[in-house]
Amino acid sequence: MMAVIVANKHAFLSMFCASGWQAGSEEWLQPPETAMTTFLATQDIARLVQRVGLPELLRRLVSYLEADYGRWAAFDKTPRVAAHSAEGVIELMPIADATLYSFKYVNGHPKNHRAGLPTVMAFGVLADVATGAPLLLSELTLATAMRTAATSAMVARRLARPDSRVMAIIGNGAQSEFQALAFHHLLGISELRLFDIDPAATARLQRHLQATPGLTLVPCGSIADAVRGADIVTTVTADKTNATILTPDLVEPGMHINGVGGDCPGKTELHPGVLAGARVIVEYEPQSRAEGDVQQMPAEFPVTEFWRVLAGAAPGRESREQVTVFDSVGFALEDFSALRLLHDLSRQLGLGTLLDLVPPMADPKNLYGQLQLGGQRQAA
Repeated sequence: MMAVIVANKHAFLSMFCASGWQAGSEEWLQPPETAMTTFLATQDIARLVQRVGLPELLRRLVSYLEADYGRWAAFDKTPRVAAHSAEGVIELMPIADATLYSFKYVNGHPKNHRAGLPTVMAFGVLADVATGAPLLLSELTLATAMRTAATSAMVARRLARPDSRVMAIIGNGAQSEFQALAFHHLLGISELRLFDIDPAATARLQRHLQATPGLTLVPCGSIADAVRGADIVTTVTADKTNATILTPDLVEPGMHINGVGGDCPGKTELHPGVLAGARVIVEYEPQSRAEGDVQQMPAEFPVTEFWRVLAGAAPGRESREQVTVFDSVGFALEDFSALRLLHDLSRQLGLGTLLDLVPPMADPKNLYGQLQLGGQRQAA
C-alpha cells in the first residue's frame, strides 16, 4: 500500500495545489471536500530534526509525554497485540482519549542487520475520534528512538540522583546515540562509559558523538568496567533472549538503572536479584508483567506505574542510597505523544505530503463511483 501512496503523491499534490492548497499553510484557500492525511516520511523527520534541533525536539517530546502521562485516567489503554515468531515479533500498539486515537505498527527482529534492515521498524497513525478520519501517517522508526530516549530521560529526572553525571551504556546499537544525547542534554550527563560485544558498534557511537561539547566518551572492555562508579546504567541490547546483562554484584548504592532492551516475553537484561534489591518503576503494569524484566518476578513483586510518581501519588527515589530501576518496555501512550508532536510540528513547519487515504467524494454515499472515476475527486 505504501508504494501506491508514494507513487501517486506528486499527481495528487498537483491536483490539490490547483484547487488552492499551499505547502506550509495551515489553512485551505478553498475548503477541501474531504479530510486529507498528512504523510511524514523518513526525510521529513530528518528535516524536522534539522529545523528544530535534536536537543529542543527531545525537550518538547518530554513536555508532551508529561502532559499525557499527567492525564493517565483519560486514556483507553490496552497491552500491545503481538505476533511472535522464532526470529522476532510484530506488534500493534493502540491507545485513545476522547479526542484522538493512535496506533503504532512496530517489529523487533534482532537478526535484521544481516539482511540490511533495522532491528526495529515502525510507522504510526493519528486519527480524529469524532469522525475516524486519519490526520497523520508517519514513519516511527526514527521517532520511536527519540521518544524512547525522551521517556528514559523523563523518568530518570524523578529516579536518578540530581547530581548524576556519569552514565554507562551497555549495548551500543541503533538507539544508543539517542539515549546518550537525551541524558546529556536533559540531565547533564557529561561522561559516557561505552560497552558492546561488537567493538564496531562502540566505534560508530564514538564517531557520532565525539564532537558533542561537554561530553566525554570512555570505551570499556567489559560491562564491569563500564558500570563501575556510574550514576546511571542504561541497558539497551537487542538479543531476544533471557540475558543477564547486569548482575547484583555490579550494582552500586544509589544507581539508577534504565532498562530499555527487555521488551517482549522471553527477553530480559537484568538478573532477578537486581530487581529484588531496587525500587522498580514501570509504564503500564499489565504489559510490563508480560514483557519487561519483571516477567521474571512473582506476581506479588511490587512495581509502581510512572504516572503515579508524576502525579505525586507515589514516591520516586526515596533516598540517596536507594537503587532504582525503570523497567521500560515502551507503551502506546508514548507513541501517542510523539504523533501529537509530529502532527503539530508538521503544520507549523510546513512539512509532509497530503494523501487521499480517504476517498475524496462530493457525495460520501457514492463510494462505488470512485471505481468509475478511477479514484479522482468527484464533482459536486
